[in-house]
Amino acid sequence: MRRFILIALLITDVAVLACAPADRSDGRGFGSEEAPLRAALLTAGPVSDAGWYAGAYDGLLLLRDSLRAEISHQQTRTPAEFDEAFLSYASSGYDLIFAHGFEYQDAAIRAGRQFPNTTFIVSGGGRYSENVVPLIFELEEASYLAGMVAAEVSESGILGMVGGVEIPTVQGTFRAFEAGAQSINPNIRVLEAFIGDWDDVAAAKEAAIAQLRRGADVLIHNVDAASFGVFQAVREMVESGGRAWALGMNRDQNQIAPEVILGSAVIRIPQAFVEIALSWESGELGGAPVYAGAESEVVDFVVNPELAHVLSSDFMMTMQEARARIRSGALEVPRVSFVEGEIEGA
Repeated sequence: MRRFILIALLITDVAVLACAPADRSDGRGFGSEEAPLRAALLTAGPVSDAGWYAGAYDGLLLLRDSLRAEISHQQTRTPAEFDEAFLSYASSGYDLIFAHGFEYQDAAIRAGRQFPNTTFIVSGGGRYSENVVPLIFELEEASYLAGMVAAEVSESGILGMVGGVEIPTVQGTFRAFEAGAQSINPNIRVLEAFIGDWDDVAAAKEAAIAQLRRGADVLIHNVDAASFGVFQAVREMVESGGRAWALGMNRDQNQIAPEVILGSAVIRIPQAFVEIALSWESGELGGAPVYAGAESEVVDFVVNPELAHVLSSDFMMTMQEARARIRSGALEVPRVSFVEGEIEGA
């Protein structure tokens, strides 16, 4: 497992690399006018989602601002568009192509065979080769803490989870959320719904309302732009005199609805993207997945400071102890295994 370091240290390393002469025999060197890093990003949804895709776009911008990379972004929704975008970027000489989602893995393997000198990074991918690298965010380590928070504040003893597509990475976050909740209240009940789409705000709101009507008083999501529907449902419940809370996912979403979002299970995607680029530059990237989790603080649970008073000091100490045990490896949270292994001949 590759260890990530804090973003401040990464930026320090980047500054050193940018000032050093680009004398590598393979032509790699950040800041070189002759051969700048060229990085592209593919997303299957809008980068205005304030979550998963927005975090990836922030990462792309950080590559531009910190490593002087030439960057480009495309939103692609169908497998045909995946193939076309990979072909366009790889044939144009892009060095790194970040494909931000599990759905890109098959197209990335095909493109990797065709363009062996381009490196494809698939967020949440399960298949890899020498130049196709899964970037696996161990978000379950943060959703476990979110489950602890949910169980602590719940009065009904019922929690709700709204997911997009039922893929392994989402299932993993939900299983860990449930386990974290049960560590606080073994009798907690958890409702689960998948809407079959990442960005359908109306469907997510409908699923959230259904769970609230069944007694859930804390909801978490694992969707993209559809998260706005979950937050809206919770806000409307509170405005009508009910009691309910929400939890963010994938990015710090606390300020989207600060009156109802207790905290967020966060992936610091920009930090991970910079570390990937540094590994590529040093020739260390390829042939294995890259894992990013709580140990390096790429993944964490961030309490909404405006609602921190809702959580007791005793509970905060309990959660901090759990966080420390997760980071040290003493506490193993539930995971869903999905990495298939290296693809021969790729």
